Amino acid sequence: MIVLEFKLKGKAEQYRVIDEMLRTAQFVRNKTLRYWMDNSRVKLVDLYKQCAVMAKEFEWAGKLNSMARQASAERAIFAIQRFFANCKAKKTEKGYPQFKKHTRSVEYKTSGWALSTDKRCLTFKDGFAAGKFKLIGNRDLHFYAPEEIKRIRIVRRADGYYAQFCINVERKEKLVLTGKAIGIDVGINHFYTDSNGETVANPRYLRKSEKALKRLQKRVSRKKKGSGNRKKAINKLGRKHLKVTRLRKDFAIKTALCAVKSNDFVAYEDLQVKNMVKNHKLAKSISDAAWSLFAQWLEYFGKVYDKTVIAVAPQYTSVDCSHCGNLVKKTLSTRTHICGCGTTLDRDHNAAKNILAKGLKQAGINLNTAGHAEINAIGQNNLYSMVATSTSKLTD
Repeated sequence: MIVLEFKLKGKAEQYRVIDEMLRTAQFVRNKTLRYWMDNSRVKLVDLYKQCAVMAKEFEWAGKLNSMARQASAERAIFAIQRFFANCKAKKTEKGYPQFKKHTRSVEYKTSGWALSTDKRCLTFKDGFAAGKFKLIGNRDLHFYAPEEIKRIRIVRRADGYYAQFCINVERKEKLVLTGKAIGIDVGINHFYTDSNGETVANPRYLRKSEKALKRLQKRVSRKKKGSGNRKKAINKLGRKHLKVTRLRKDFAIKTALCAVKSNDFVAYEDLQVKNMVKNHKLAKSISDAAWSLFAQWLEYFGKVYDKTVIAVAPQYTSVDCSHCGNLVKKTLSTRTHICGCGTTLDRDHNAAKNILAKGLKQAGINLNTAGHAEINAIGQNNLYSMVATSTSKLTD
C-alpha cells in the first residue's frame, strides 16, 4: 500500500463544504462512541449499523457518503479495540476512548468520488456536492488503475486541503548489493553515529525555530478571542509548526534512504521513545530528533530495497566494550569510552559497534569467535562478504 498526496485547489465555497464534511465525520465518530458507552454489552459489529440510523435521524448526516460514515465509525471502533487490547495486555484501564473535538480528516472508500479522464481533477458526488477540485502535485495517477485506489482521505492542514490516495500496490526497487554492514546509534549531540565512526549532524529544526514560534504565539495570545485577526495569527502559527514537521520528516526519509541504499545490513536501536520523553530535561530534544520516525522509514526502505534491517535491544550497548566485552560504567555526561584493554572510542561509536554485533548475532550470521571481539577478529572485509552472502540467501 502506498499513499500519494495532492493539494486540492478550489473555491472558498467549496472549502467551506469540506469543513462541513469534516464536522459530520466527527459527529458520526463521536455518536458511535456514545452509543457504545450507553450500551456496554453491544457488539462492535452492531456499531456499523448506527451509521444508517444516524442518516435517517439527522438529514444533514445523511449527506455524507455511506462508506465515509462507515470509515468514521471505524475510527471509534478501532479506539475501542485498542482500549480492550491495552486492558488485556497491561491489565490497566488507561486509554479509555475520548470524544474528538477537532477532526481534520474524512475518508471515502470506493464511492462518493470520481476522477476526471486525465486524472487531474477530483469530484465529490455525495449529498454535500463539494464539486470539482484540481489536484496539485508532482505525482502521476495514470500509472495506477482506478480499482487499485482503495481509499481517499481528505485532510485539512494550516496551509490548505489535501487529498491522499491509498493505492493497493507493492513498491519494490531493484536489489543492488554493496557488501557493507553498519550499526546505528542515535543520539542528541549527533543524529546518529554508525559503527564506522561516521556521524550525521542533528538538524534540531524545532530548536532553531523556537524564537519564531514564540513570537507567533505571543501574537495569538494578544488577539481578541473569536476575532478574525486571531484566526489569522493562529493560521500563521500553524504554518510554522507544519514547516518544522515537514522538515523533520524530510530529513528522516532522506537519511534512512541513504543508510539503507549504502548498506546491505543495518542494525539500529529499538528504543522506547514514549518512556524516554518522560525525562522532562531531555523530552524536547528527544522529540525534536524524531528517532521513531527514522526507525519507521528504515524498516520501510529495508522492505522496498530487499535489505536486512534489524532492531536490537539497546541494553548495555553504551557500557559494554566493543573490543573485549568488559563493562565500563558511564554517566550521560561521559562522552568517551575508555576501557582497560586499551580501547578508546567515542561513546556513540562504541555503542554502534555493539549494536552491529548484536544485530549480526540476531540475524544468525555465524562469526569466527565468540564475544564482542568477533568483528575485530575476522576483519571488516570478511565481514562484508559474509553479510553479502547472508543477504543474498535471505532475498532468495
